Amino acid sequence: MTTESDTTPTAADRHHPMLKLALELGPLMIFFFANLRGPWLVEKFPALTALGGPLFVATALFMAATVISLLVSKIVLGHLPIMPFVSGIVVLIFGSLSIYLQNETFIKMKPTIVNALFGVALLGGLAFGKSLLGYVFNAAFQLDAEGWRKLTLRWGIFFLFLAVLNEVVWRNFSDDFWVAFKVWGTMPVTIIFTLAQMPLIMKHTVTPAGETEN
Repeated sequence: MTTESDTTPTAADRHHPMLKLALELGPLMIFFFANLRGPWLVEKFPALTALGGPLFVATALFMAATVISLLVSKIVLGHLPIMPFVSGIVVLIFGSLSIYLQNETFIKMKPTIVNALFGVALLGGLAFGKSLLGYVFNAAFQLDAEGWRKLTLRWGIFFLFLAVLNEVVWRNFSDDFWVAFKVWGTMPVTIIFTLAQMPLIMKHTVTPAGETEN
């Protein structure tokens, strides 16, 4: 099994940028839809009642969509992107625990675990002189060493912020609000944060060897 392990984007990454986005966002959208239309899905597919309430049905479909997303990524792109791969493993573990134990806490803590893991990994890598973000965003940016260090620091802190934010939301609001927040709250916040990094990215962008600027 191959995961992204180089800061140079592959040809498949360059040719299928929208596919990568769809593969990463698709399972999350299915999770939101399944939770929103849980009663309708159970009515159409009575076998789903064995899973439990709407959140458990949504969790099962989220897990299935995640596996399909990773398989398509492996087949089409030729590798498994690090972030979706790690997130997928956590989804399968915590999702299975949630359904088996009929305890929603496990799937609700999944974003906390994943974001905290990425945050600690990025900041820990910096402590050892490694800018690990280059292995995650290899298909999107080519930056100099200083740019990767600064961007890695910012994303490390941001991931820890998302972990804390998830804990606050799921512990203080309803299930429906939490699920909606994962899509309509976390995603816009992440997009805004990403756009806010563009000045830094543009300042530290380098031209890959063998290519010339227009």
